[in-house]
Amino acid sequence: MRGERVFAYGATAGLITDRLLGDPRRGHPVAGFGRAAAAVEKRLWRDHRGRGALHALVCAGSAVGAAALASRAVRRSPAAAVALTAVVTWSVVGGTSLGREARAIGAALDAGDVEAARERLPHLCGRDPQALDAPGIARAVVESVAENTSDAVVGALVWGALGGVPGLVGFRAVNTLDAMVGHRSPRHRRFGWASARLDDVVGWPGARLTAALAAVAGGNPGQAVRAWRADAGRHPSPNAGPVEAAFAGALGVRLGGTLAYGGRVEHRPVLNGAEGRAVETGDIERAVRLSRRVSALALAVCVAGRLAAGRPSARTSTERGRA
Repeated sequence: MRGERVFAYGATAGLITDRLLGDPRRGHPVAGFGRAAAAVEKRLWRDHRGRGALHALVCAGSAVGAAALASRAVRRSPAAAVALTAVVTWSVVGGTSLGREARAIGAALDAGDVEAARERLPHLCGRDPQALDAPGIARAVVESVAENTSDAVVGALVWGALGGVPGLVGFRAVNTLDAMVGHRSPRHRRFGWASARLDDVVGWPGARLTAALAAVAGGNPGQAVRAWRADAGRHPSPNAGPVEAAFAGALGVRLGGTLAYGGRVEHRPVLNGAEGRAVETGDIERAVRLSRRVSALALAVCVAGRLAAGRPSARTSTERGRA
């Protein structure tokens, strides 16, 4: 079986499994990678960019190497290759768990239990929940759903289409390293620089595809594109900016503004401020549904692209026939 079909069948099976079951409940490979990366950090840490670059190289490189060896081991068995792709896809995507957490917070807000919503918010994002009222929590959830649609689903599918199982694993490894050390804490300002920049690079194609699909699937393509073009470049993240702006336009809401991370206050630009309204609790469910549509479309696009890239050209087929 050709590699493009292995990816098509395996990625589809993996995404369906995630939709049905959510993340693996025990022995999650991403959690195991995180523990290993933390152990490597203890040995390598210095307040120096070079040490951080070495940390990223060792951790991400080891993960990609192990994935390449696993792919090589099953290359002669189509069934095993599809199964490996399916299991890895299921392990690295997290769309269903993302939606569950968002909906749980939305349910708490609907019930008027702001404290319960604050308790659950750290499961979804790194915001300081005590600094947020109910509308602020709802906005944080919608922003997290938007950003994580790219980080937890679309970006992985893009790299899976490009690089198979090593691409899937490499994307999740880099994304995990960024979450662990890529933030601007005193300990990681220099050490995490390489992981953060690497995450910007590998996240670039998935973020643009997510933004484009959000515009297509959101019901208001014009507003989504206008918000993307007008506001994405003002966001401090080169990848979260397009995604959040497109989601804001697609949903007809305003995102961005003042937020707090671990006691640090950031004043971010407002996205879709000219045409959007304030986020309401009901927008959480709308964002989750949009995320699911974008994820399904991303699978279709990535599978179609991989199949098209692997299809021999008419000229090549003719030449082979003459030979």
